[in-house]
Formats: sequence, structure tokens, C-alpha cells
Amino acid sequence: YMRPEPLANLLASVKDQVPYPDEIHIVDGSTDGVTELRFRESEIKNLQYHKVGDNDRGLTKQRNFGINQVSETIDIVFFLDDDTILKPRYFEHILQTYQKYPKALGVGGYIDNEVAWQKAEFDTNPNYYYFDGYRRKEGSRFKLRRKLGLAPDTPPGVLPKFGHGRSTSFLPPSGKIYEVKQLMGGVSSFPLHVLKANKFSEYFEGYGLYEDADYTFRISKLGPLYINTSATLEHHHAASGRPNQYRYGKMVTRNGWYVWRVMYPDPSLKNKIKWYLTSLLLALVRLSNSLNTSKRQEAFTEFLGRMVGLFSLFVSKPK
Repeated sequence: YMRPEPLANLLASVKDQVPYPDEIHIVDGSTDGVTELRFRESEIKNLQYHKVGDNDRGLTKQRNFGINQVSETIDIVFFLDDDTILKPRYFEHILQTYQKYPKALGVGGYIDNEVAWQKAEFDTNPNYYYFDGYRRKEGSRFKLRRKLGLAPDTPPGVLPKFGHGRSTSFLPPSGKIYEVKQLMGGVSSFPLHVLKANKFSEYFEGYGLYEDADYTFRISKLGPLYINTSATLEHHHAASGRPNQYRYGKMVTRNGWYVWRVMYPDPSLKNKIKWYLTSLLLALVRLSNSLNTSKRQEAFTEFLGRMVGLFSLFVSKPK
């Protein structure tokens, strides 16, 4: 969506992959013709370009549209966000995971340019998060949650019963394969038969924050999901195509509640209280960011969105 330059960088990295994809589908929801002009008549092998209108525009709608374009002879479908760049052998490592775990219903890749990890054998410094022989700096919000008894009690990629877990970005660059309950949508893959039987939810309109959590939480109840940390790529967070901070903050809360209840439809009272307390705490952390960071207006606007989203849950919950 509105990212022709990042998309060109992604496709350049795809061209160097072994094995090379049997099909490449661009599903373009852009409201201008720049991406179409560049890629409709592309020389990239096996590329098919699809421009969608209002009825099919939006992340989950475009994914469902793309699934319907894939040939029945295809075994594995990869989803790649338009602002990612693949490292060599990305597809090979993912396909090897399906060979090793033939019952896998999904396999994700590993973003390696966002977090600085260090090898560390002993969990001794509270300023770091430790996992599987590695450590990374611990964010202030997780330090605060630990002090208040609201820290996640599950491994990365596995949602606690009160929600608000650690994403798969908290898995270290160990080269290992980890079983998880959640994959990031823009670096994921699934067997075609899984995608045909299970569509992405169109509750998530437009930008669709946490649409990948919703989908993979549902799939994880049917079979195992994995992250292969040898299948590496870069994510460059293109600013274009993203919502404003108020809308984003509101989605964080409301969509966060939605996916929590997808995974745990009937949480205990204790876990409900912990979900709301954590949501309030994280909103207040964003408020504090409006005082101690350079992006003060963005932080305050997101805080307002989070709080409006939180109070709106008492009036109208997502269905």
C-alpha cells in the first residue's frame, strides 16, 4: 500500500533466493497508480500484479484476495510485508522447517536488524531480558510490569492468560527453531490448504493491527507453529501507509482485547483484572513518553487513543 520503493527493494532480494518462488503475487491497495505503473509490466520472473478496489482494500482483505489467486499446485504460501528485505536462503530455511516438522501449520522467519542481542549464560542483570543463552536490553515497561507483578509468565510468542505477552522479537538469534503460538504476519508462511480453510478476519479493517495474532492464535489451536531463527530478513518500517497515532493507540487497546479473547474466550476474573491493569499501565507509560522523549506529540496522541479505546470497552466490546 503506497510503498513502491520499499517493494522494489523486497523484490530485488526475492530475485536472489534459492529456491526461487513458483509464483509471486503483488496485491496492491494503493490509491494512486505509481506502484501499478512500476510492476504491472515487470520483467521479474513469475510475478503477477493485482490492483484491488475499495471492496478488497485493507491488509486482511488483500491477504484473502491474494490467497484466492494462488494456484492449487502450490504447497507453501509466504507472506512478506512490502518493507522487508530477505537475507540469502530465507525460503530454503523455512521449507526445511516444514520438512523437519511435517505437521507444522505455519512457519515464521526472523527479523535480525531491530534488536541487539548478546550471548550471556547467567541471568544476573535486571536491566536485561535473558532467554536461551542470550540477552537483550529490557524496556522500561517490562521492568515496571515486573515490579508490579504484571510481567509475562510465558515464553516469547506464547500469550499469557492475561494477555500482553512478549512477541517473537524476544526470541534470540540462536539459529534454532522454536515452537510458538503466534507469528508475525509479514514474515510468515502457511500451507495452502490451511489458508484455504481458514481466512484472515476482516474485522481488522485498513492497517489491521494484530490481525496476524488473531489468525495465528486460531491456527495454533489446530496444530503447531514454529519460528526458524535461521530464516533471516530485515524490516525497515516504512512510514507511509500507517495510521495516525490516535487511531493506532485506539487499535492497540481494542484490537489487543479482541485477540486476547480469541486465544482465551473465557478468562478468569483475576486474568481480566490483570489485562485491564496492564493496559492502563502501558497507556500511562506512553503518557510519560510525552514528557521524556523527542516525539512528545506522537506519544501524547497515542496515549489519548489508548485511553479512549480502553474506556470504550466498557460501552461496546469488539465482536
